[in-house]
Amino acid sequence: METRQWVAGEVRRHYWQENVNCARTVLAILAELGGVTVHPQVAAAATGLHGAGGFGAQCGLVEGGLMYIGIAGTARGLDDEAIGDLCQEFAAGFTAALGSLICRELRPEGFGPEVPLHACEGRSVDAAMYAVRFMRAKGLVR
Repeated sequence: METRQWVAGEVRRHYWQENVNCARTVLAILAELGGVTVHPQVAAAATGLHGAGGFGAQCGLVEGGLMYIGIAGTARGLDDEAIGDLCQEFAAGFTAALGSLICRELRPEGFGPEVPLHACEGRSVDAAMYAVRFMRAKGLVR
């Protein structure tokens, strides 16, 4: 199966069957591809990272990738400075690829009862694909 098709299926599954947010979804996708186990407390820590709980701040799609860099980088023996450098590079590339790191800019429809639950599913697939390409280029996923 092609990677984009698999990622789209995983985004849909995590959103609609698991009912988890964008940060946890990207983190889970990368962990699967990287063969990394995400501790339940780490997954729980990402629970409010969908734009700071819907506030519209930093996007959870980028935060899931940043969390993965910390987890996978540490597992591969990278020090804090190297992990920080990768996070900066990831964030710069994410901004170039998707236009922003800010949830309210990437999801201008916001959050609320009138907005579909997973309104940014298509953007989530694009963001997850950026993360997969970045992590593959850095040797952090297969």
